[in-house]
Amino acid sequence: MLRLQRVEPAPALHADRATYQDRLIFHTPEWLAFVAECQRAEPLLATVSDDGVTIGHFTGLLTRRYGLRILGSPMAGWTTSYLGFNLRPEVPRRAALQALTRFAFDELGCAHLEVRDRGTSQADLAGLGLRWDAAPTAVIDLRPDEDTLLGAMTSACRRNIRKAAKSGVIIEEADADPSFADEFYDQLRDVFAKQNLVPTYPVERVKSLIRHLTPPGRISLLRARDAEGRCIATAVLPWYHRTMYFWGGASYREHQHLRPNEALIWHALRLAKARGVTEFDFVGGNAYKTKYGTTEVAVPWARQSRSPLVARLRDTAKQAYALKQRTAARLTR
Repeated sequence: MLRLQRVEPAPALHADRATYQDRLIFHTPEWLAFVAECQRAEPLLATVSDDGVTIGHFTGLLTRRYGLRILGSPMAGWTTSYLGFNLRPEVPRRAALQALTRFAFDELGCAHLEVRDRGTSQADLAGLGLRWDAAPTAVIDLRPDEDTLLGAMTSACRRNIRKAAKSGVIIEEADADPSFADEFYDQLRDVFAKQNLVPTYPVERVKSLIRHLTPPGRISLLRARDAEGRCIATAVLPWYHRTMYFWGGASYREHQHLRPNEALIWHALRLAKARGVTEFDFVGGNAYKTKYGTTEVAVPWARQSRSPLVARLRDTAKQAYALKQRTAARLTR
């Protein structure tokens, strides 16, 4: 029977965590500091042991909602794709999840647990008492050469990349300064306004992400300019180990006919390859992403509550949040 034990952050602990092949940027101290700052949550690290031998690690954050203690790994709305476990290849994810529920409810006294682990399948969750959503993501294997990657895209996508180049659109790597966050967020507002919505997070979250990930060199910021030099689209791309993530992208509607979004993604794919990254993760499975030649990967988002009342509170909070966004959009139009 596996066991989770909470541990304090230490250089030796982080060094060990960094040896696991399933490590992600979301497990790093810098990313946890970003989430903790924006969500007013407390990072929680735990070892996973079998008969006293450490065979893995768990990453999460503790927060409170309605006065209830919650363990998120992560929670929806944290703009964090996956947390969960780092495990040796022979360790079954199912056994780790069983140990996690005991740890969350019996040892930590939590009322609610959510976990989205990159290595967990729906089969791992069956029969554990967890509810889950499929929550697929779209990824691109970057190991083939550039011609093969381009050939995997739809013909319309390739045409749009060529159109952007012929229209004078150029892509540049931006400096990590607050002005980039402001540019990105202004374009993001325009994206949401198209659907009579407003962004689901403030500009301060973008600035926090850039501030925490810039020193270790784990973020790329791309800017698309038109032939007149105006910034018409941006992309925020954290990366680490084997994966680059499409954390956010935005563009002004009036310039979308120049196809800067396709140009940004194509530049990002080549940039990732140049840095030795072998996977590009779009962080979600929206249908429009298939034009880039993606493969869909299911990464279930699982949750469990101590009582049905807590589960209902969680679902009600999610619905209220969506209503708040629609109302805010009407007030700010």
